[in-house]
Amino acid sequence: MISCDELVAACNQRLSPERFKDYTLNGLQVEGRQRVARVMSGVTACQELLDEAVAWQADLVLVHHGFFWKNEPVAVTGMKRRRLASLLNHDIGLLAYHLPLDAHPELGNNVLLGQHLGFNVAGCLDDETGLGLLWHGELSSPMRPDELAARVGERLDRTALLIDAPEGREVRRVAWCTGGAQDMITAAAEAGVDAFISGEISERTTHLARELGVHYLAAGHHATERYGVRALGQWLGDTFGVEHRFVDIDNPA
Repeated sequence: MISCDELVAACNQRLSPERFKDYTLNGLQVEGRQRVARVMSGVTACQELLDEAVAWQADLVLVHHGFFWKNEPVAVTGMKRRRLASLLNHDIGLLAYHLPLDAHPELGNNVLLGQHLGFNVAGCLDDETGLGLLWHGELSSPMRPDELAARVGERLDRTALLIDAPEGREVRRVAWCTGGAQDMITAAAEAGVDAFISGEISERTTHLARELGVHYLAAGHHATERYGVRALGQWLGDTFGVEHRFVDIDNPA
């Protein structure tokens, strides 16, 4: 068991959220009980995850997508009230890290996704954010775009949508950024990669991929961001002896 303040301080020290100008609050979003023995982690603080936390008698919920996003309505009504009530009525805290958990070189979504997909991870590419969100690496041996899509689908347990560049060249070097980073395809193309992977796709992404000559794979926002929060929760368990449980709430997006 550890104090919530000490646990949050350790996470902040490890992830350095002060470096990021984010769309949400990074750190403790909802205060719960002061002593933490059980931490439940998940990608998003949806009602289903909160219900699991209540049933498991968690002391703290750790997520990648928490509450209080920029430009969202501020009124605590409806869905937002129900979610907050689930936490407050059971004295459960909510701890959330967004961009800091995408960029971290050891516990981040990007580095762990690259490792999970079997890439030889080279590190970060410079991008307009300057925060280390665009990663790149190489394949052990060249693959056709459809072969790469099949590997991504198998490893993430979901079908990846492939936009095949007209040249149809083999993939040797790949870049990626998890979640809704489809527009980073331009920076990836400028870096000279053969393929770019992210979570989501927009209408414009198809045309960008074709005209930039870069194969694009949309592998799912949720599917590409399951790894960082689970790793952070496991690190808390290993470091402080708290009980950790990761719950993967199915999400096809």
